This record gives sequence, structure tokens and C-alpha cells, in this order.
Amino acid sequence: MPTLLLVRHGRSTANTSGVLAGRTPGVELDALGAEQARALPDRLSGIPLAAVVRSPMLRCRQTLAPLVEQRGQAVEIEERINECDYGQWSGRDLAGLGGEPLMATVQQHPSAAVFPGGESMRGMQQRAVEAVREWNARIESEHGAEAVYLMCSHGDVIKSVVADALGMHLDLFQRIAVETCSVTAVRYTPTRPYVVRLGETGDLGSLAPPAGESAPEQSDRGGSQGSQAAVGGGR
Repeated sequence: MPTLLLVRHGRSTANTSGVLAGRTPGVELDALGAEQARALPDRLSGIPLAAVVRSPMLRCRQTLAPLVEQRGQAVEIEERINECDYGQWSGRDLAGLGGEPLMATVQQHPSAAVFPGGESMRGMQQRAVEAVREWNARIESEHGAEAVYLMCSHGDVIKSVVADALGMHLDLFQRIAVETCSVTAVRYTPTRPYVVRLGETGDLGSLAPPAGESAPEQSDRGGSQGSQAAVGGGR
């Protein structure tokens, strides 16, 4: 099955101010985030993308804007990879949230966490994984098993998809870290998925599908680097 590139949006004004943005409208990339977005096309150079998909949030649109402009490629919006709905926590300072009893659940037992006025982390994972699986089937049907496609989403959403790919319980997903504008690659096969990049912030050229060859079922390529914030995906 195809290879999915999960791109976390570039650094936002909420990331730098220590605010849990959630679905608060109008949260934009900061200066570094805009620079990260401008660098993304070169990092993905040589990798044909069968589809480009994004969360509906502004910071995801801004992250993909240079790539879309360079390639002239259409972008599809997928509501199921939207940011977690943190409900009444949205827009609050992360430092202040650290004293909330729910934060201990978010860190240690996230499968039981339900945000007041928002959604559960379990529900977030379920919708995101369903979206990925459906897109995998669609991409393979339309472009073949060696196709590569991209989804631009958010830290907690990406971590939850990676946890599913690794066969990890959601209660362990806080052990996964993804930096802003990092790329995580998951190669899906008929038997199991393989995480071949994790939170990659450097060159990605080796992810291009080999001409005339089948992608290997398994790869030991990978890496891990990133922030370790307990909610909101990191800095």
C-alpha cells in the first residue's frame, strides 16, 4: 500500500506563546513557522505526491502554501485530521493547565481523557486512523501501491496515527514526539504498517519511490526527534 507523509504544521504563534490553540480560529504561523514552510518544497524535492491533504486549520494551509504554489497541486481538506477539539481548554495557557487534574490523565492515561466541552483523545485517534485507512485505499486504487501522498495535520493527531501504526496502545502515545514542520513517514503494506521516518526535519529524498521497483515491505530507516509536550503536540 502507499506511503503516507504526515507533516506537522510549522511553528505557530500559539506554540511560541505557550497557548493550547486547539481549534481557535486565526492562529497563524510565526516567523520561524513561515520559514519552515518555505523550506518544505526543497525537502520534498524529487518525491512525487499523488495527493496533498490537510486539516482545515489556517496554520496547515499556510504550511502547505509554498509547496502548493511550487507544484501547482490541488489540496483537499480532510476534517477527520483536524486538531483535537480541546473544548474549554482551547486558548488557555499550557502552564495554567498543568495544575488541572485532567492533565495527569492526559499524560498517563490518555485513552480515558475527555476534554470539557470537547472530544476524547480516543475519539481523535479513531477518526484520524479511519481517515488514513480510507485515503490509503483511495490512493492505491487511483495511483498504485507505490504512490506517496501527504497529510498536513497536528501534533497529537500525528502521534495518535503513529501509535496505531506501531501497534501501541493510545496510553503510550505521549512517548512519541514530532517537531513543528517535521515529516513522519508510514508505509502501509497488506500485512502491517512500518514507520520509516519519525519527526524528520532534514532531507527526505530517500523516500522517493524507486523507479521500476517495488518498495520494500520493511525498512529500518527512521529517527526520533522533537518536543515532548503532554498535550497540543509540542512547541
